[in-house]
Amino acid sequence: MIGQAIRSWSRGQWALRLVVLAGPVLATWAAGLTGDPPGRLALGVVVVASLGFAVFPESAVGTIAFATVLLTWGLGSSPSTPPEAVLAAGALVASHVAALVVSYGPDDVPLDRRLTLTWLVRGSALFVVAPVVWLLATGLEGQPEPAGLWVAAVAALAVAGVVATTSLGPRRAT
Repeated sequence: MIGQAIRSWSRGQWALRLVVLAGPVLATWAAGLTGDPPGRLALGVVVVASLGFAVFPESAVGTIAFATVLLTWGLGSSPSTPPEAVLAAGALVASHVAALVVSYGPDDVPLDRRLTLTWLVRGSALFVVAPVVWLLATGLEGQPEPAGLWVAAVAALAVAGVVATTSLGPRRAT
């Protein structure tokens, strides 16, 4: 059954599924560039979960891959926010968007160009935030935490989500 599904993938499906597979692996590798390489177990979990995510992009196995990457980064020994975090963010966004596009239709149907470009633009807009957040985090390193910082951050994320949803949401035909 899986073999038959894999054989029916179009070239576009193959390309996007390779991005789905490579994203979490690249993000884990980027953690190793900071001088704090991930353990073999974490890397193994990411590779296996990413492979499952590439084959079944609508399943929860992608959550396992992403959560393992985030744990690898979160449990690392670096007290600062290294620039490699931006690379990891880009890899995870690319993987997520590729999985989303792949999950839109049957495996043997070629990808819709307009849909793919729409999600490429949305993913790019999301990624633009990563360097900005990295710059802010780097600028705030060593500073005392102001009261209410986390509440303000969650509120800002909620507002950003609403703005992104309304401005990048579906367009009505006129």
